[in-house]
Amino acid sequence: MNLLVTGGAGFIGSCFITHILNKYPDYKVINLDLLTYAGNLENLKDVENNPNYTFVHGDICDKKLARELLSQVDCCLNFAAESHVDRSITDPDVFINTNILGTHNLLNTAKELKLSRYVQVSTDEVYGTLGNTGYFTEETHIAPNSPYSASKASADMIARSYFETFKQPVLITRCSNNYGPYQFPEKLIPLFISNILQDKQVPVYGDGMNVRDWLYVYDHCSAIDAVLHKGREGEVYNIGGNNEKPNIEITKLLLKELGKPESLIKYVEDRLGHDRRYAIDSSKIQKELGWKPSVTFEEGIKLTIQWYLNNQDWINNILNKKVAV
Repeated sequence: MNLLVTGGAGFIGSCFITHILNKYPDYKVINLDLLTYAGNLENLKDVENNPNYTFVHGDICDKKLARELLSQVDCCLNFAAESHVDRSITDPDVFINTNILGTHNLLNTAKELKLSRYVQVSTDEVYGTLGNTGYFTEETHIAPNSPYSASKASADMIARSYFETFKQPVLITRCSNNYGPYQFPEKLIPLFISNILQDKQVPVYGDGMNVRDWLYVYDHCSAIDAVLHKGREGEVYNIGGNNEKPNIEITKLLLKELGKPESLIKYVEDRLGHDRRYAIDSSKIQKELGWKPSVTFEEGIKLTIQWYLNNQDWINNILNKKVAV
């Protein structure tokens, strides 16, 4: 099988490419990435010389390039997205352009070329926020609360419309918060690890009680693999880690694991439109496709911390802008 993975130099996309090439030695993967601030080719050092891997520097909004690349593959998996909520608050335009117009370009071109599968990789943030109880299911109404989540919800709706109108073989995945190796150090876990290692304060929004469900990135990759190969066309699949944690609990755990005092915690003004709680019901993908998370949070966070300890040059290169980003 030949795949186009867009946004493959980012955190989740790069881990997925590595997963696919290791698991399916006969598959060929084209990685299309614009290498904006979060795209990092160092994430793909392990596969860059694999004869079945090709990197193309380019934009998913480029119609000519999209046609050229999609004509060479069987399936498209769209990881390409602007994804940081804070950035979407200060500069929504790029989120609308990449996440909505870029997705539409890929979908429309894939339709014209009659690709066998198109997987839209989305987020649980499209559902909005939960109270103290309950879970997001695939039937939960979409109610995004930030420009980022609104742009992702819009992309999902366009993808759904291409299935309903054109019977295009589209599938949508919505995941909870990912963590693990190669995550850009503006997200909570790698940012806090980086700050703690430098004895810098860690900024906790509000009261620190915003709750997220944490999913180890390679579990997410195996779930997308299952959806690609076994998912039902036109369906949405929620992917969660069953690890609900308040942000302050994550913060204190990282400080403890790294042997630093809680005095490094600095509570800061809460983010605008900050959703209080996310929690995913993954029973559909577990029942239909036989997937379930294999890494507990306790295991995954230790693996993640150790990876960042072993790869401080990776973080420092990004912070000092010494890599292709």
